[in-house]
Amino acid sequence: MKTAEIAQRYLNYFEQNGHTIVPSASLVSDDPTLLFTVAGMVPFIPYLSGNVPAPYPSAADVQKCIRTNDIEEVGKTPRHGTFFQMLGNWSFGDYFKEGAITYAWDLLTGSEDDGKLGFDPQDLWVTVYEDDDEAFGLWQKIAGLPEERIQRLGKDTNYWSTGVPGPAGPCSEIFFDRGPAYGIDGGPATDDDRYVEIWNLVFMQYAIDNVRSKIDFDIMGELPNKNIDTGMGLERVAFIKQGVDNMYETDQVRPVLDRAVELSGKTYGADHNDDVLFRIVADHVRSSLMLLSDGVTPSNEGRGYILRRLMRRAIRSMRLLGVEGATFPALFTASRDAMREAYPIVADDYERLSAYAYAEEETFLRTLAAGSAILDDALTAAKNEGSSTLAGGEAFLLHDTYGFPIDLTLEIAEEAGLSVDRAAFDTLMQEQRARAKADAKSRKRALADLSVYRDLRAQGETVFTGYSDLETESRVLGLLVDGHPAQRATQGQIAEVILAETALYAESGGQVADKGVIVGPGYELEVLDVQKPVPGLISHTVEVTAGEVGVGQPATTVVDAVNRRAAQQAHSATHLVHAALRDTLGSSATQAGSLNRAGYMRFDFSWSQALSDATKSEIEEIANNAVRDNLQVTTRVLPLEEAKSLGAMALFGEKYGDTVRMVDIGGPWSRELCAGTHVSTSAEVGLINLVGESSVGASNRRVEALVGVDAFRSLAAERALVSQLTTTLKTPRDQLPARIAELTANLKAAEKKIAAFESKALGDKVPALVASAAAAGAYTVVADTLGEVASADDVRTVALQVRERLNDRAAVVVLSAIVGERPVVIVATTESARSAGARAGALVKVASGVLGGGGGGRDDVAQGGGTDASALPAALDAVKAALEA
Repeated sequence: MKTAEIAQRYLNYFEQNGHTIVPSASLVSDDPTLLFTVAGMVPFIPYLSGNVPAPYPSAADVQKCIRTNDIEEVGKTPRHGTFFQMLGNWSFGDYFKEGAITYAWDLLTGSEDDGKLGFDPQDLWVTVYEDDDEAFGLWQKIAGLPEERIQRLGKDTNYWSTGVPGPAGPCSEIFFDRGPAYGIDGGPATDDDRYVEIWNLVFMQYAIDNVRSKIDFDIMGELPNKNIDTGMGLERVAFIKQGVDNMYETDQVRPVLDRAVELSGKTYGADHNDDVLFRIVADHVRSSLMLLSDGVTPSNEGRGYILRRLMRRAIRSMRLLGVEGATFPALFTASRDAMREAYPIVADDYERLSAYAYAEEETFLRTLAAGSAILDDALTAAKNEGSSTLAGGEAFLLHDTYGFPIDLTLEIAEEAGLSVDRAAFDTLMQEQRARAKADAKSRKRALADLSVYRDLRAQGETVFTGYSDLETESRVLGLLVDGHPAQRATQGQIAEVILAETALYAESGGQVADKGVIVGPGYELEVLDVQKPVPGLISHTVEVTAGEVGVGQPATTVVDAVNRRAAQQAHSATHLVHAALRDTLGSSATQAGSLNRAGYMRFDFSWSQALSDATKSEIEEIANNAVRDNLQVTTRVLPLEEAKSLGAMALFGEKYGDTVRMVDIGGPWSRELCAGTHVSTSAEVGLINLVGESSVGASNRRVEALVGVDAFRSLAAERALVSQLTTTLKTPRDQLPARIAELTANLKAAEKKIAAFESKALGDKVPALVASAAAAGAYTVVADTLGEVASADDVRTVALQVRERLNDRAAVVVLSAIVGERPVVIVATTESARSAGARAGALVKVASGVLGGGGGGRDDVAQGGGTDASALPAALDAVKAALEA
């Protein structure tokens, strides 16, 4: 049973049982204390905690998650992955223990023919909290489980809380017994890998306080509304249902592992250490692909650093497997093809995603090359000093400054006959981790501790005047510099300014913050950002560009009118597109997120399949017809329940108070709860040009559009391009597609003929190359260059043909060429040559080192390359010298 099918069966089951199906939230968490969505419950915390009323009584979802706190366990256990998918069903005061247990058991053990998962009840064990007699009894009643297969465990494993005062409750976990071949008998209490936890049911029924630790707190009483929070690991269920030993061998991960095996020339299952490396590669490549698809890009901080670390661990693992060249084009393509059924965006947006991945690998390979040169110098210096050990400080410098992995340092040092002072290196690493941990805690406290705003908020809410005014006079209530209260900020400093009133819009509801300035007597502040750090308080991040600002001074906020107008156009366009989507696709196409900035809008909505060109054109036409009709845009502030009764849309993930702002465009045609700024009539939007439509999850789509002047400029550029094509091709506009298709077909045919000619020309060189064979030590060697060729495969083909004709002797074939301005070397050896000690993988490293690059492969054939094409003759000579040594 494929992973995507398991997920769909899960959603189908709960939809049939009255649950609202909720699309996965982004891997990028909205919670400022979290970098990523680390668990399936994260998007539902506002509802589970009771801070926000749930928009439905029960729900189900498949949530994408990233967790790297146990990254060192990846590849070593059957179930640890950095990217994983959680199947969850949620009840917000609807059903409770009996319902949750009934659903879980029915879905797990029901027949596959009925759309369920078909587990044998005899393979399932259950744990409950030690004092939860109710859950124990329900498992006996509903599932008919004998007492010995229901184990009672303590708070450390079977009690859930957030670690702070609030909701909490006992858990019940469901385990699959993999059988005696995987470990000892005794059930989940043995904590053995034989028993795999597949589903956790959290019964959120108590309020706790005075939290002293995870297992030490006071239960204050039962919650008025008891909630259900469950999570079933999709990858864990998949590897069990697919009959494989671990999550890395499931259908969404195994193709990457297999491609890594192919690239390395090694065998999966032959060596434990290699197997761990293969699994790391498979996991990290998939995680990197999914992070890229949610907009994360490699960098040296925050989310980007985690992504970079995952990518570089994959590159390092391939290096340790003997592959020194670029591997991401093969590995990421394999992951794309494995994940595209569940997440079509990885295929639709692959050009952008792969560009980041390939560039990151190329950069890191250059880093490794630079680090190798520095390491070689350090090893030479150590030898000259008569030392047999490389200093730990040298190894740490390479790791910390150049990103050179310690594993490679150890490997290269060992080849040079030296050891590394690993103890000193580990000490330096521990010191760095301690500093990083302290810094991370400090940053987390800075994000989570909002007490610096408490006194400012106590002075009252910030009054936002920007709906009607672009300039507002006010006064400075407070200043923060470096996160701490300050009395003044001087020229060149970055500060946060809190005002009594402001016309500047704070980022919210998908609309980016206003641009503008704050001016006062003797000072001017450039506004860099506007946010709401706590409800009711607006904070302006500014740079003091002139003078000095102090607490209590007068201040005038001045909005950049051009930018604001363009942002308003984009935000109103978002409402029009939303209405057009619902008009075209139906009421189930609801908003799941948006971004509105000057001239651009991005809109995510719940939908499970790509839109046809005709549908996109229809949506665009409906939205632009609304612009043409010059519909009135009106706003009203009214009670939430009244707004809902009028049909106003309340969007999942948004937080609403008792009183809300409702925006109508054309009366009820578009009616949404929205705090953003808007145009006065729809005609002011100008023009909406849909420029993209893609997937952002299993049941979410995204449309992107340019708005107003930006939309016009885009269409004008396309018109100019079409005009240029009609002139160049001497073809009428309406015949351009056919003409371009014809030219493309002709080009492909010509390229095919050229490739055939080039292949024949290369093949014709084989007799001359064989005739050029000469002795080098105990070997017969053919070493030559083929000039410029289309691909490295052409070089490999010729090398193998030459080797075939020399198969009766100890022959080594070394052929080089230039492919796309970069040098490539192929080394092929006969069986007799290998018996005499020649290894293609080792020889290609010799040549690649001269070329300023790397390479690797099997003993019989290997490939390498570099950056310095002028060094090809020297590279061939270096291989000959190595054979003569």
